[in-house]
Amino acid sequence: MSYYFSICASEKYQEKYIEFMLMNYQQLNLPYSFPLTLSFLASPILMKEEAILCFNDEDELVGALGYIYGTGENDYQDTHIVQIQAVFLLAEYRRTRLFLRGLQYLTQFIAQLNRPVTELRFWTPVQDDLRKLCGKLAVRAGVRDTAFGTMEEYRAPFSDWHAYAMQFRHESYF
Repeated sequence: MSYYFSICASEKYQEKYIEFMLMNYQQLNLPYSFPLTLSFLASPILMKEEAILCFNDEDELVGALGYIYGTGENDYQDTHIVQIQAVFLLAEYRRTRLFLRGLQYLTQFIAQLNRPVTELRFWTPVQDDLRKLCGKLAVRAGVRDTAFGTMEEYRAPFSDWHAYAMQFRHESYF
């Protein structure tokens, strides 16, 4: 099966991104209230940043990723930091190379921009399977308890993510 990725450059694709994330809201398992989760999901669109859609060879939406530049604690002025707000793949695509291909697409896209990105950050619910995956990509930098559960913060130099993704075979998906 083949896949392709698309930046949400049009209002139609931005709408697809939001709808896809909301349709899969329960499976995201984010330990936040719905309004806070919605703000994380929508922030890449509302802040005019990037969201990426992944389609299969039948043009069905099977995954999405949204991110912003900067952090709230620094009023989003620290734009050298990319904060991944949400990543989601439909269950049947999770044990495939699709996550790696998405990582390759993301790092190649960011590397081509005229923005000096030096760090990637993201938060995950505390789960052993996620901890194992995240440990391959980043260093756990903190833990935060919320009213709905515990989250772990991960950080990694962008150059490390890019080098990691580029060491694997590439398939054409541009």
